[in-house]
Amino acid sequence: MRGKLYLGAAAVAATALLMVPAHAQDKSKRPTVAIMDFDYGTVGYHWWGEYDIGKGMADQVVDALLEDGSFRVIERKKLDTVLAEQDFSNSNRADPSAAKLAKLGKVLGVRYIIAGSITKFGGEEKNYGGGGLIKGKLGGLGLKKAKTEVNLTARMIDATTGEVLVSAKGEGVSTKGGGLKAGAGAFGFGGAGFSMSSSDYKASAIGEAQEAATKDLVAKFIAKKERLNN
Repeated sequence: MRGKLYLGAAAVAATALLMVPAHAQDKSKRPTVAIMDFDYGTVGYHWWGEYDIGKGMADQVVDALLEDGSFRVIERKKLDTVLAEQDFSNSNRADPSAAKLAKLGKVLGVRYIIAGSITKFGGEEKNYGGGGLIKGKLGGLGLKKAKTEVNLTARMIDATTGEVLVSAKGEGVSTKGGGLKAGAGAFGFGGAGFSMSSSDYKASAIGEAQEAATKDLVAKFIAKKERLNN
């Protein structure tokens, strides 16, 4: 009887030991990725002053990837330090060379790097009426219609080969009223006071559009994760 109990306990212990490394192995299989600061040179009117919206966008993408848990993400401070040491210029953000990617991947210990661009970051308010009929009544004050958009494009690149494995676009729209350029005037953004991490920004039209664009982009990367090389 004692022998049977001993064998049963041993079997349970062995099973438990096998399960632990398997779980750790599954966790380690998650692809490790670094997110570059986004380029925003194509965005026309820079109402946000000197603030680096490309760095702020990369932070948002990092947060969305961490929340999903499908990828292991390199800490942003570590990436910033390496980029500074490698003298990585802003012009390399959207389209880093294969040599730069290989060097970054080796130093950071990652195989995959996300590089991208902000292609639209703002919006407009249009006034309609000021006279005329609105739902059968005279519209003395007129109507305001706001549309704020944030559009992103990004690629996931294999740092060892320079191959683009996944390309995706993220789009976000808000119809909140937002003042000049969807946030610059009405919310007091622009200049030194602008920050993507502030609660006012997150509650604004441009903040809402950015969050939607970020989630859209990250969802597309996650959906195409099977394309990554083993």
